Amino acid sequence: MSQDGYTLTPETTEIKPGEATDFRFSVIGPDGGPVTRYQTKHDKKLHFIVVSRDLGGFQHLHPELTGDGVWSVKLTLPEAGAYRAFADFAPEGGPDLTLGADLRAGGAYEPGQPPAPSRTSTVDGYTVTLDGDLIPGKSSRITLRVGRDGRPVTDLQPYLGAYGHLVALRAGDLAYLHVHPDGEPGDGRTQPGPEITFYAEVPSRGDYRLFLDFQHGGVVRTADFTLHAGQGAAPTPAPSTGPSEPGEHDH
Repeated sequence: MSQDGYTLTPETTEIKPGEATDFRFSVIGPDGGPVTRYQTKHDKKLHFIVVSRDLGGFQHLHPELTGDGVWSVKLTLPEAGAYRAFADFAPEGGPDLTLGADLRAGGAYEPGQPPAPSRTSTVDGYTVTLDGDLIPGKSSRITLRVGRDGRPVTDLQPYLGAYGHLVALRAGDLAYLHVHPDGEPGDGRTQPGPEITFYAEVPSRGDYRLFLDFQHGGVVRTADFTLHAGQGAAPTPAPSTGPSEPGEHDH
């Protein structure tokens, strides 16, 4: 929840499953007051990611800064259970940060397991396939290919400054990991599909969940994958729960 003197501070404490909640939070800076000025990163001043602890559910939201440093976003946690929220941002004059907080929707629930390894995802008639391997301790090239009705999609629309936005999370402790896009719209070389390429750097062996947001026909959709990183550096022990790793954030 804290890094480099900045702390993510939720103001909303009660969330009922299945009900839209005005979730409010602030970022407290090194001076003890709420941060009110942010850099624009990937077309937004703050990205808010919410995942279920079993990594089955994923939401990428964009809160509004309502004044006095308070952020507000409509959040629905679909079922009772434990969730993790990440605020990805950079204060003016400060570093890029990802701060996390645990959330809970009240009610009885049984913790689940992360989805089994899969390199293909189907969403709303689109099929997205993943090529590449995660190698601990190295920058790994990951290529996503988007198709629809058996044909490649070659007119993807920019979303958050790229043709896709990828979030990677480590199963177990839900560490939020570095993902870098290869190119951007308008750079003279990056094509609007069907392939979107990223570089991911994972610190340890184990299972990772990858979530790709892409836009086509004016609608943003999310494809999800599970990869196992099984070669490279020795594994870093990870607790079953805990905050995101300091200094690790999506690009």
